[in-house]
Amino acid sequence: MGHREDLLEGAKRCLLEKGFARTTARDIVKESGTNLASIGYHYGSKDALLAQAYIALVEEMSFEGGEGGPTGAPGSLERFREVWSNIVDTMRGPGSMWRLSMEIMAMGDQAPEVRDHLARAQREGGRGLTSLLMGVPEEEVSDETADTLGQFYMTLMSGLIVQWTFDPKTAPDADTLTEGLRQIMTAATRT
Repeated sequence: MGHREDLLEGAKRCLLEKGFARTTARDIVKESGTNLASIGYHYGSKDALLAQAYIALVEEMSFEGGEGGPTGAPGSLERFREVWSNIVDTMRGPGSMWRLSMEIMAMGDQAPEVRDHLARAQREGGRGLTSLLMGVPEEEVSDETADTLGQFYMTLMSGLIVQWTFDPKTAPDADTLTEGLRQIMTAATRT
């Protein structure tokens, strides 16, 4: 690996161990075996590097479940339950990556460079969830669909992260989310 990749890997480890706000440039350099100047050269700033590392951590997570991915029919309630069950399972651990997500969300306007990186990643996150839930390749999810259905899924994900961070004992599981969606669908078809 080169310095760029070493920095990214070191930053990912630091994020998971210390969080965003407590990670220093020196922590990343120590963890990656590089030097301080390489952060600016390759990423522009420590915050930009940490934002990229966070995005990489999210992209590395798999919500597909067992071999071959979800088995429910694309777009079905069964597939919805199955995918959200896999997502909820990633939130159960004490060192959940999603706690890091809450820290980054709470930073908001305090870190505009980070916010800008993550805002650009939102559409792609929505596109990925839409692809998984609807059973189509990501490249076939249109921008319009990513900006509507994808953002719906991202909003659901954000709310789930908040609930699991604050009170895991009462946070919804996949069955609860699926029943809520079923009730919405039933109510929407009554006209």
